[in-house]
Amino acid sequence: MLCFWVKTLDNLFFRNMVAYEISQEGMDEVTVMHAWILGFLYENQERLIFQKDIEAEFSIAKSTVTCIVKLMEKKGYIQREAVQSDARLKRLALTDLGRQVHERHISHIDTLEAQSMRGIAPEEMRAFRAVAEKLKRNLEEDIARYYPKMPKKK
Repeated sequence: MLCFWVKTLDNLFFRNMVAYEISQEGMDEVTVMHAWILGFLYENQERLIFQKDIEAEFSIAKSTVTCIVKLMEKKGYIQREAVQSDARLKRLALTDLGRQVHERHISHIDTLEAQSMRGIAPEEMRAFRAVAEKLKRNLEEDIARYYPKMPKKK
């Protein structure tokens, strides 16, 4: 039953976000995963972020990240930059367009989060976050046990 609720909420958040963004600014060209990756890169601009960091942060497969990164590069949201210490390594960095898209998108997310949390008391939200963290930790431990090659989040 838990999986059903999580998936249902995910679907509803996604549909709500798409409907809101289309009604506001026609931002339907940005996928939800692209938005999360843009946010991760935006929040970690001072760090060297590589594709393996995206794999670990979002618990997604290397092949999936490769496709996403290529598409985001093609759309002009990110670029790969050589690292001075090792030219074979390519860090992922936001372009100016990627930064602008993230800043527009995050304001929409903030609005949608505030709307979706109406009627929920702060202590209920704290309890939800605590339970969600425990679920996440349990799932990550199980994945590590069953699939030891899965990238680990730092």
